[in-house]
Amino acid sequence: MSVSMNMFDEKSNKEVNRIGFLLLNNFTMLALASAVDPLRMANQLTGKELYDWYTITEDGSQVRASDGITITPDCSMSEAPQLDTLIVVGGVNITRSYTRRQISWLQSLARKHVRLGAVCTGPYLLAEAGLLDGYQCSVHWECLATLQEQHPRVNCLNHLFVIDRDRMTCSGGSVPLDMMITMIQKDYGRELGSGISEMFICDRVRGENDYQRIPLKHMIGTAQPKLSEAITLMEANIEETIELDELAGYVGLSRRQLERLFQKYLHCSPSKYYLKLRLYRARQLLRQTSMSIIEIATACGFVSSPHFSKCYRIHIGISPKAERLGTQGVDMADIQLTPVALNRPNVMDMMQYNIAPLRSSKVLFEAQYEPTYGSVSV
Repeated sequence: MSVSMNMFDEKSNKEVNRIGFLLLNNFTMLALASAVDPLRMANQLTGKELYDWYTITEDGSQVRASDGITITPDCSMSEAPQLDTLIVVGGVNITRSYTRRQISWLQSLARKHVRLGAVCTGPYLLAEAGLLDGYQCSVHWECLATLQEQHPRVNCLNHLFVIDRDRMTCSGGSVPLDMMITMIQKDYGRELGSGISEMFICDRVRGENDYQRIPLKHMIGTAQPKLSEAITLMEANIEETIELDELAGYVGLSRRQLERLFQKYLHCSPSKYYLKLRLYRARQLLRQTSMSIIEIATACGFVSSPHFSKCYRIHIGISPKAERLGTQGVDMADIQLTPVALNRPNVMDMMQYNIAPLRSSKVLFEAQYEPTYGSVSV
């Protein structure tokens, strides 16, 4: 078989989505792995090289993750190939983990209209580069207040992740998995996203409207024990709710004093906060259990199913029924299992003709004997 370098380069540029991961010092390994593996699985399930990925550091030298593991990157910033997307992978001590050169490089990529993303504390670097001004963004809750205070032109949201035009940001941990699957679904359809979710034993893909659960002490500090006590009582009494006057009495405050605390530190009334807690619990039950809607309404302190549905629609934006239907992904049994041949020269043939295969080519070649190889058509 004769394979020309020009043919391979032409097909690569045309078909493969190239995604770079800029690894900062002390980056979070979990965030990186959660972002990369959906790309690998997208290739495996389709039998095509939809995505190729590169790890990048400033000068191409090794970088240490926050767990102490050292990574040898694929290339330096100056050696990076032409990218479709660049994702900054942040981690510990983000305010001291970047350089001006990295900022300049990100700004140059933005001028070339490369889609930019960031995971964990990485959005802080995009904000420092002025690349999130006028955008909505998400960031790990440890970094949320700092980013918002230092960059008022950035619209920080407490969502798990945000995809706003040509920016993708997320809070870290395992959430990059959800963000990348959502990106893949936007690129190639829901069937592929559902297949990836099934392969990773992920019961559902969390969406852009899901929120981070910020520890209460990070929202109000430790100097407000009365407020913390009131919220603890609310959380312990979801099914049989406590009247506000009774709640205030339990914590040794007047109703007016309790209302002032909630307004000052949580920017809402006690009753509204209580309602949010109950609706959040209802949302968990809708997504994670088979309980009927009337059972969930009762378990979350609502007097009737219609009352629950009305409150849910007003505050969440959709009905409980739509919420439940929206979390039921496409079953793997409904996906057409049609093997898809590789539309690319064989990796061994490339090596024979001294053509350097992409990393995704090697990974895909090794995965071709997996039972799921090419099981989803796009």
